[in-house]
Amino acid sequence: METASAAPSPSHIAVLPSPGMGHLIPIVEFAKKLLHHHRISTTLIMPTDGPLSNAQNTLFSTLPPGIDYILLPTLNFDDLPPDVKIETRISLTVTRSLPSLRDAVKSLLERTPLAALVVDLFGTDGFEVALEFKIPPYIFFPSTAMALSLFLYLPKLDETVSCEYREVAEKLLIPGCTPIDGRDLLDPLQDRKNDAYKWVLHHTKRYRMAEGIILNSFKELEPGAIEALQEKEDRKPVVYPIGPLIQTGPKPEVDESCVCLKWLDEQPRGSVLYVSFGSGGTLSHDEMVELALGLEMSEQRFLWVARCPNDTTANATYFNIQSSNDPLAYLPDGFLERTKGRGLVVPTWAPQAHILGHESTGAFLTHCGWNSILESVVNGVPMIAWPLYAEQRMNALMLHEDVRVALRPKAGENGFVGRDEIAKTVKGLVEGEEGKEIRSRMRDLKDAAAKVLSVNGSSTKILAELAGRWKSNTCI
Repeated sequence: METASAAPSPSHIAVLPSPGMGHLIPIVEFAKKLLHHHRISTTLIMPTDGPLSNAQNTLFSTLPPGIDYILLPTLNFDDLPPDVKIETRISLTVTRSLPSLRDAVKSLLERTPLAALVVDLFGTDGFEVALEFKIPPYIFFPSTAMALSLFLYLPKLDETVSCEYREVAEKLLIPGCTPIDGRDLLDPLQDRKNDAYKWVLHHTKRYRMAEGIILNSFKELEPGAIEALQEKEDRKPVVYPIGPLIQTGPKPEVDESCVCLKWLDEQPRGSVLYVSFGSGGTLSHDEMVELALGLEMSEQRFLWVARCPNDTTANATYFNIQSSNDPLAYLPDGFLERTKGRGLVVPTWAPQAHILGHESTGAFLTHCGWNSILESVVNGVPMIAWPLYAEQRMNALMLHEDVRVALRPKAGENGFVGRDEIAKTVKGLVEGEEGKEIRSRMRDLKDAAAKVLSVNGSSTKILAELAGRWKSNTCI
């Protein structure tokens, strides 16, 4: 069991994250805020199923004193089928790590009291350890208030609907949310016979065991859902909307890995469409070709972070399954030459937070991962919604129909978006009247995000309330 030392502070919590970077990043930002503003230190207790990725190593190597981490013994998943769902694998990562989690918590308690054990959204089996040591259990929910409202409502929905949710004729009513077609619910809810659905239901039934749920959102972004969450009849668990939490850090040096920032410096203000599908998203080869040709037809400037296509799954890189191939080799013949100067394609990775904060970036074609959406909101960048997996269809629905800060291209009969539709949508956002309205609403959201994070803002006050509760209830 590997550990890294940390400086003591008056209060201490333990956090059990899942390995995905999309979950680790907001948890680390949460820990930083607790440390810097409330002198509450954190130990991350991390289950592992192999060596850390480069991104994970970089994240852990830059943790400030006062944020510690423990890597639990590596798990073996050779018994799982190759097509196992993410939700099943994350859940088993926790359950199979319970003995080592117990040892880690026991060791921590020998050195310092713990005010809380905070688990990730699929980590509720870790509550067993919290209850054994009489530590208050909490959940860190890295997604939307809409998804959280669904999670708390799911046990009732499971009892009242007998068929698959996608077969329900009328739209489903999640408390406080825009009515949603069952086909747009998150992926594991699309097959109720699958282990992934059973795991999600298992966790949601345990959510009521939590003392509180820390939510990476804010009321101005999701007013209906957050009001419903805070006005629950039994008011348990208490929901703490403390977002937006996004990754922060110094601007990287301009080298070969982020030449895109230098390229952006040379583009007109607000002129570039940034295209990225997150750390886990992948397109099929056909989708990649259509996207390339659609961008070319749009005649707009673009910066595209491309990955090798995968024709079997939309989240091929979620667990760091990297291809050694060159993504640029999969682009249409002559595409790079024809778009040279107007477009830039970079393989695999780019410094997204700095790209979205750059004055030349005027729009974002996104897979609708929640971290990406929040980064876009904080920087006031309007979006094109292209959901791929997990809860991203729900996020796209909210952005397009409820908040109305994104356009959503329509898929054809073959199930994917064609080049003509891509070009039309990109032009509509950059040049059209609807794009102007979206940009105006996004500027308002940007201002609202800055306000909630200010000294007297709602998210700042709610975090202070949670920190005060932990300081007054530190458990021995």
